[in-house]
Amino acid sequence: MAASQSKNKYYLLSLGCSKNTVDSESMAQVLHQSGMRGVGDPQAAEVLIVNTCGFINAAKEESVEALRELAEIKRADQMLIAAGCLSQRYGDTLAQEVPGLDGVIGTRRWMDIFDLIRRLRGRKHPEPLYHLPGDAAVVGRDERGVLRASVQGASAYLKIADGCRRPCAFCAIPRIKGTAVSRPLEAIVAEAVRLEALGVKEVMLIAQDSTDYGYDLGMKDGLAHLLDAIVAAAPGIPWLRIMYAYPGYVTPRLMETMARHEQVLPYLDIPLQHGHRETLKRMKRPAKVEWVYETIGRLRELMPGLAVRSTFIVGYPGETEDEFEALLKMVRELEFDRLGAFQYSYELGTPSAALPHHVDDAVKQERYERLMALQSGISLKKNQALVGETLAILVEGHGAGEDEAGHETGDVISLGRSYRDAPEIDGYVLVEGELPIGEIVPVRVTGATTYDLIATVDVGAPVVIEPGRVYGAGMIDLSANSHL
Repeated sequence: MAASQSKNKYYLLSLGCSKNTVDSESMAQVLHQSGMRGVGDPQAAEVLIVNTCGFINAAKEESVEALRELAEIKRADQMLIAAGCLSQRYGDTLAQEVPGLDGVIGTRRWMDIFDLIRRLRGRKHPEPLYHLPGDAAVVGRDERGVLRASVQGASAYLKIADGCRRPCAFCAIPRIKGTAVSRPLEAIVAEAVRLEALGVKEVMLIAQDSTDYGYDLGMKDGLAHLLDAIVAAAPGIPWLRIMYAYPGYVTPRLMETMARHEQVLPYLDIPLQHGHRETLKRMKRPAKVEWVYETIGRLRELMPGLAVRSTFIVGYPGETEDEFEALLKMVRELEFDRLGAFQYSYELGTPSAALPHHVDDAVKQERYERLMALQSGISLKKNQALVGETLAILVEGHGAGEDEAGHETGDVISLGRSYRDAPEIDGYVLVEGELPIGEIVPVRVTGATTYDLIATVDVGAPVVIEPGRVYGAGMIDLSANSHL
């Protein structure tokens, strides 16, 4: 394609987590403000951008490979920019791994993406340009008026803070993102109002540690205050979901706030990482296991329908069989609704990398399989207990029905998520029939698999999961739709 046809067009590939997706959307907004237009074909773009992930080795390899593939097809009139976590972590050496890389911009100055492009257009030498300021304090203070959210259908991730001040020994995020910096409460609330006006049905509040929100602003129980403010300002958003809570910081005030507001879903994502005190100490994580039992017990008292998701690491350096059995014991006793697990990944530069007694890969795999087998049984039991109940689901799409042999039947299946299901990481509710995408619909659960539910439309039904509390404000009335 001629250079004149690709001028002022960009191709942006976003890798990694939802927090990275928000940064990608924010860069796109900055580029649009500057007169550029996004395209889906890298050959049609002047600027090629990869917003990378560098959290673990597998993510690093994926990001480097994506950059190399674009570098190989890049024309002389195009420029290739690496953005995001990998850039921040390995920016000074990344160009050695990716010949043809033109620019590198880190996580803390995504808002300068067009400034970097302008410098690249005017450069006189072929060496890569680097934009990697180390000052994290600018995060949240110079956002160029963009919406710090990623809207995906009727759902949106809304970033409330950047960075992290926790000392977890296995994690490189504080080195990549810097310390925790909260966005101003007024800015977040204003963005929630904008999302409400766009018709968004579900807003997910995200940060590296959402329960740390407001600490750097001098706020106590900042997340609870933020929830109160969003509920008051944007009552038309039916679902508010909290992601990435930190053990020990789910305070009584936060619990009370979650239970008091119908809009705040009875769902909590709280990565615990392990269930044994000594392993948690080596991880430099909160090691009071009793707190976990007490807090989850109290939350379930306040919200009997509460769905709890957690994440664990198996095979951490020094993990003995007894320590792993303690993790299994916690999972068995607390019966998490959702659970993710990772095998420990050696990360150069983190405190855990220097620990002795690294666990053999075969042992890691065996322990991972045992943990997930245990959780599979718990998940199936939890799902089966919902058969006969009515849930509100947010309809996300349609698919083709299949028989037991896997052959398409010609029927349409609607895919939705209940309050128990966060996007991408949890399960689905599968409903026979073509339901309106982007709407919240009541369905009655008729079947259950390990991770998903099967349901039928429950026309006009109230959605009650626990006495005195009805979920699904803003549901549409399907009573007039006789075909359902």
